Amino acid sequence: MRKKKQRSCKRISKSRKKRIYQRNMRIGIVILLLLTVVAVMVKLVKSGTFSDQYTENEGDVIERYRPEIEVNLLTTNPYSRPGIETGKITGVVVHYTANPGATAMNNRDYFESLKDTHETKVSSNFVIGLEGEIVQCVPTWEVAYASNGRNNDTVSIECCHPDETGKFNDKTYESMVELCAWLCLKFDLKETDVIRHYDVTGKNCPKYFVENEEAWEQFRSDIGEELKTYK
Repeated sequence: MRKKKQRSCKRISKSRKKRIYQRNMRIGIVILLLLTVVAVMVKLVKSGTFSDQYTENEGDVIERYRPEIEVNLLTTNPYSRPGIETGKITGVVVHYTANPGATAMNNRDYFESLKDTHETKVSSNFVIGLEGEIVQCVPTWEVAYASNGRNNDTVSIECCHPDETGKFNDKTYESMVELCAWLCLKFDLKETDVIRHYDVTGKNCPKYFVENEEAWEQFRSDIGEELKTYK
């Protein structure tokens, strides 16, 4: 009887060890999952994912795909470069200049003149010219007076066009695709985050993309294809 009882106790002891081992394994897995979640959350907070503050991606990839940009910033003034900080960038807004034949620098210089004329309040972060040249007027971390209620969370691009139709020539169009794709890369956006001024206010801007919806969808598609090449 005594030997039988000892064997029974031994079996119980092994079973208990097994349960303890299994319980510890489950606890270990839960702890590991919690640590992983905490690490991901910390990374997201640091990257600005859960913040309304301005953040941008940096590094070799960003520099590699950066298009040629002539930085010619406006003088800080209340009419075209107010010096107000933007928040988190959630979109890119495309405009047309409504000034047929004018160059990128013509439009940039008009924005600059507003500090003296006080004629109106208007500007843009970038202007793309008829030769595909890209001029930066306002830093992306500052508000430009371009997109009304979306000035604080978007980057604006004014695009030159040769005639009244508002249709962009090939050089301008290619730079538009390239710049929009690069800005998407810089701010973790998708091609669907590129919108028209029309989508913000209902204004007929950019004219050709408002009046030709298929051309607008093709433009977005071209940005998406450009993004696929960024590896």
